[in-house]
Amino acid sequence: MIEFIPLLMFLVACLVLMSGYPVAFSLGGVALIFAAVGASTGVFDASYLQAISNRLYGLMGNQTLLAVPLFVFMGGMLQQSKIAEGLLESMARLFNRLPGGLGISVAVVGALLAASTGIVGATVVTMGLISLPTMLKRGYDPAIATGTICATGTLGQIIPPSIVLVLLGDVLSSAYQQAQRDMGIFNPETVSVGDLFVGAIIPGFLLVLFYMVYLWAVAILNPKRMPRHAEDQAAQQETSGILAELLPPLTLIIVVLGSILTGVATPTEAAGVGAAGAILLAAMKRKLSVAILSEVCSSTLKVTCMVFMILIGATLFSLVFRAYGGDELIKSLFSHLPGGAASAVLVVMLVIFLLGFILDFIEITFVVVPIVGPVLLAMGVDPVWLGIMIGLNLQTSFLTPPFGFSLFYLRGVAPATIKTTAIYRGVAPFILIQIAMMFLVALWPELATWLPDIIYN
Repeated sequence: MIEFIPLLMFLVACLVLMSGYPVAFSLGGVALIFAAVGASTGVFDASYLQAISNRLYGLMGNQTLLAVPLFVFMGGMLQQSKIAEGLLESMARLFNRLPGGLGISVAVVGALLAASTGIVGATVVTMGLISLPTMLKRGYDPAIATGTICATGTLGQIIPPSIVLVLLGDVLSSAYQQAQRDMGIFNPETVSVGDLFVGAIIPGFLLVLFYMVYLWAVAILNPKRMPRHAEDQAAQQETSGILAELLPPLTLIIVVLGSILTGVATPTEAAGVGAAGAILLAAMKRKLSVAILSEVCSSTLKVTCMVFMILIGATLFSLVFRAYGGDELIKSLFSHLPGGAASAVLVVMLVIFLLGFILDFIEITFVVVPIVGPVLLAMGVDPVWLGIMIGLNLQTSFLTPPFGFSLFYLRGVAPATIKTTAIYRGVAPFILIQIAMMFLVALWPELATWLPDIIYN
């Protein structure tokens, strides 16, 4: 019975989280309660808790995690200074001649915002406030409009520089080194955030392409759902104005990603360049003010504090979980599954998908991945492929009714005239596209691993 305490601990943590109690304190509190009860009954060695100070010191000194507040600041500055809004308007004019041009422009801008913010909630809310009124005004079916915004808003989970990939990269790096040590390899290979960034490029690009093809097909086959909007000739010929809006943010995104891909800068250094570049863009467009800077700094501080508090709670949780032999229990359960590593990955993906209904990506990354990651990687699973699959999985769960976070974010800013059922109908085709993308990456792992091998090896 004692060997199943880690599973009981995990279930209790999920129940506490579902009650609405703050995540960081839920994880840390459950861990301390199980440690205290175990120590009083003699089934837990309290000396394990002495390691928490060293672990937290190592986390606070982790240079990779410095990229989190810098990327959040970059995205917040682009949003608060209305640069993102100008980007959407320019893209809409650029794609206006295509069937479903406005919908396609929303998909493209959603991908660009994903590349600049990496935060799903911020992207969905921003796109909902900026593009939803315009799409409805032009006669778009509410289901198509809301589904497009929800789907493109979640691209921040997979398109680099993604906060999800930054956190996943750091956690998987530790898991990969632990897996190799468990296998007796004391000169371990490493996996970095940059590896995941590069590995996500092809799947992320294909997702955006599939979204655009779907919207174009709907506009061709059922134009009443996505009517074309006729602009005057002068508006169509404003090429210089369109370029003036597009080039600065595109240049910033290319510089940030390019510096990482070419090895010129680490993700943390590139995040610093992105934050500084966002300030410079806002100043060049005369949209920088003390009020905007204060608001961006305040929102960045809140997000960063949330991330690191959850990280502290999750670190304590994983320490107690392992002290109870949780990693050995997971390894034993996986080793008895028929089908080996493939079955183990399938089970983990299903669990992550279901947890995505009730937990944010940060909690899943810090709680689930450290538990199952070393076991899967020790079974021969490629760390980059696993990271991309988890990213796609989390993105899909964010879209899936009735608990998808993206749906809640849009529901909060959508007009009351739009029914929730319309949002559910709108995201259904995009969920199918997401699942198809996961199957493609599962069948052809090279979609995630080929580019990192080419660039880094």
